[in-house]
Amino acid sequence: MLEIFKTQEDKSLKTLSLNDAKSGSWFNMTAPSLEEIQKVSIVLDLDESFLRNSLDADERSRIEYEDGNLLVITNIPFMDEEGNFDTLPLGIIFTPESIITVSSMENKIISSFSQETSMYFDTRNKTNFMLNILFRAAKFYLRYLNIINKHSERIEDSLKKTTSNKALFQLMEVQKSLVYFTTALKDNQIVLQKILRIANSPNMQNMQSNVLKFSEDDIDLLEDVIIENKQAVEMVEMHRTILESMMDGFASIISNNVNVIMKFLAAITIILSIPTMIGSFWGMNVPVPFGTNPWGFMIIIILSVIAAAGAAIFFNKKGMF
Repeated sequence: MLEIFKTQEDKSLKTLSLNDAKSGSWFNMTAPSLEEIQKVSIVLDLDESFLRNSLDADERSRIEYEDGNLLVITNIPFMDEEGNFDTLPLGIIFTPESIITVSSMENKIISSFSQETSMYFDTRNKTNFMLNILFRAAKFYLRYLNIINKHSERIEDSLKKTTSNKALFQLMEVQKSLVYFTTALKDNQIVLQKILRIANSPNMQNMQSNVLKFSEDDIDLLEDVIIENKQAVEMVEMHRTILESMMDGFASIISNNVNVIMKFLAAITIILSIPTMIGSFWGMNVPVPFGTNPWGFMIIIILSVIAAAGAAIFFNKKGMF
């Protein structure tokens, strides 16, 4: 899918066609087709590899500068329909005239830049627009981390009561999501530091002055993005450490819950075997007490109930129930 927008003088966001795209336009490509990639490549005189690189799910965060065009790949978080978390590459491409975002699937970071929020960004200011995207991505990491934390707490509560491995597998999925987040955030931090060096180095800015220009406000915003990203890294690592230290404990809890159930079943088996054993004795083909007593059957039943009740009381005092 290809969408083209441009911020107007009244801060509204206008949708353009490919033929009407002008300087300051934003090309948003979500899971683009081969035809869309070729058209944009021709219109913007851009190497197709710049557009395709961001569609590789295993692409790492990096910066590439070639033929007057700048490619910034960052990994952003996303949540699928089943509530699992992962990351995907987002390409931000600067040409002398326009800015392009490329992703392999629809995500909330890019979709949050819409007509309703157009007053908070400007597609004509490419550097500031990129920094707003990176800032929003860092915010979403923190937002999703809070969701993961609440989900982990629910799983922990269920683990205290269950003997099933299902909850443990769910916790392992959470742990895997945190690994993805940690790797992506650390790679993003390297990219942000490189961008900061470009912003603070006149020589590097001159090399890329056609596509990337920083004002004082942009540098301040970049520093805020770096701080948010560092905070996300620290929080993810903290949750990972806690989760890893608790995994063994949860495995022990499940094992202990199984032992409790086995202990309960063993006590019940012993209690039920007492009436069976008494009934077996009085069922022998030999003379037995109360054999000729008309109340013998009721006496044996009462004795069996008393013996079973006594065993139940004993096991209860021993904590078997």
